[in-house]
Amino acid sequence: MNALPLITNWKLAHGRQLVLADQSVLMGILNVTPDSFSDGGRFVSVNQAIAAAGAMQKAGATIIDVGGESTRPGAETVVVEEEIDRVIPVVQALKDELNVLISIDTYRAETATAAISAGAHIINDVRGLQKDKDMASVVADTGAGVVIMHTGREREILDDVIDDQHLFLNHSLEIAARAGIDKSSIVLDPGIGFAKGLDENLALLNRFEELHQFGYPLLVGTSRKRFLGAITGQKVADERDVATAATSVVARMHGASIFRVHNVAANRDALMVADALLHAREEKNA
Repeated sequence: MNALPLITNWKLAHGRQLVLADQSVLMGILNVTPDSFSDGGRFVSVNQAIAAAGAMQKAGATIIDVGGESTRPGAETVVVEEEIDRVIPVVQALKDELNVLISIDTYRAETATAAISAGAHIINDVRGLQKDKDMASVVADTGAGVVIMHTGREREILDDVIDDQHLFLNHSLEIAARAGIDKSSIVLDPGIGFAKGLDENLALLNRFEELHQFGYPLLVGTSRKRFLGAITGQKVADERDVATAATSVVARMHGASIFRVHNVAANRDALMVADALLHAREEKNA
């Protein structure tokens, strides 16, 4: 990609907005779960969670993404009441104690509604508005920013990774349009690692620029995922941060705007280099 993406103002809940494209945006992962694949059980108390979020903010995170249910393959499903009990005290504390944008990682409309009421600005839906029929209305009614993620779980998948992105995400965007979601509220996520093997994940990174055909800003989340372990031989998830930073740079050079990561500092430095390269290209081509 020879230039930075066009600058976009991402509209969020509570009258907030976030400028995308000019500089990489880091979203820090805060899982308040006992069983997430990388950090399960580390931040189950509110104090632990806020301390971790503060450290991520200090390291350069603009957004903290709070999750109350693990999305790893085979993870135990939690009931909505338990998910709400896990995330809402953390969202409220983040609102009160840190000047940071808050994202709620959920596919449940009830949890999303409670989180936005508690102070969250963004709904990060790993089911792309397609699991809970009420989710799109919650996004529209609250004015929340929304990350619509592609997934291959629980459905037939097309052979070509980009064709499958269009199959799934176009349906999600139709749902969003019918609900009246403002286009300026939408960011898309290709869902790397979600029902995708090594070849599919590498193909998505290699062909990332083709995702700009949708016309929306793009978020990428490769952090510590299994395919990086397959490449590097690192079997322990939190030893895959260098590999994660490498994929973040690749995605940035292909036009990604937001990076959902565990290790904010490592990705910050890597993305500062990518941003400098992109700005140098832009100045040369001006």
